[in-house]
Amino acid sequence: MKITMITGPTAGIGKSLAYQLAERGENLLLIARREERLKNISEEIQNKYNVKVLYCVTDLTTQEAPKNIYNFCKEHQLDISTLVLNAGYQINTRLHEASIEDEEACLRVLGLSVIMQTKLHLNDLVKRGGGKIMVVSSIAAFAPTSKEFAVLYGPVKTFMNRFVEGINGAYNKDNIYATSVCPGFTTTEFHEMSGTQERMDKVPSFMKMTADEVAKEGIAGMDKKKEIVITGGLNRFLVNTLKFFPRSLITIIGNALAGGRYK
Repeated sequence: MKITMITGPTAGIGKSLAYQLAERGENLLLIARREERLKNISEEIQNKYNVKVLYCVTDLTTQEAPKNIYNFCKEHQLDISTLVLNAGYQINTRLHEASIEDEEACLRVLGLSVIMQTKLHLNDLVKRGGGKIMVVSSIAAFAPTSKEFAVLYGPVKTFMNRFVEGINGAYNKDNIYATSVCPGFTTTEFHEMSGTQERMDKVPSFMKMTADEVAKEGIAGMDKKKEIVITGGLNRFLVNTLKFFPRSLITIIGNALAGGRYK
């Protein structure tokens, strides 16, 4: 059975991706750690769009999670044609204040799990004659890192963009295409769960996008085999324009627009 696998589909961008991909007829494998929510969303999507939806309860902060997911796919004889690696969060403290265990867990979700899940599925994608990989990154990959919190978030997203670039360089010849989707400020549960809602509230409304808008642009970019998809016209303008300005000026502009993120 041809399946699209999505991590982090129980809220925000991941949830919008799941519904939009199901709406166009794709069968889904949903991966998350909140079982009740995952089960309810799976049943709702299956009933609404008449597609097959399976789910696998897995905590991506654990080292064994990628292998557990891959083994689940093998046990159920799933033909994974598309990987949508969306799960993520950030730590709302300064780097020295967070425990090593918390930072390691965050890095697993944002980086290591993305790499390892891709690695585990690559051989199967090559054998099946190709496939697609979407990595949900962030425009934080192009911005100065925060001087207050989540110091590793931007650098990891930059790494994910380079990882996507590396996959394309090595596997386009095998008809495997990777896309890095880079949203800006998006109205989701992400900020509330990470303790950054107060900062998010300070961001002007014209800079915010909905999860549905981000998902729509991300899917369109993946279909066109784009390597980098910066969602939102304003975000594209900022990323493409501000790279010509001194970092000090970017920091001033960032503080004015992003609620003091770079103070």
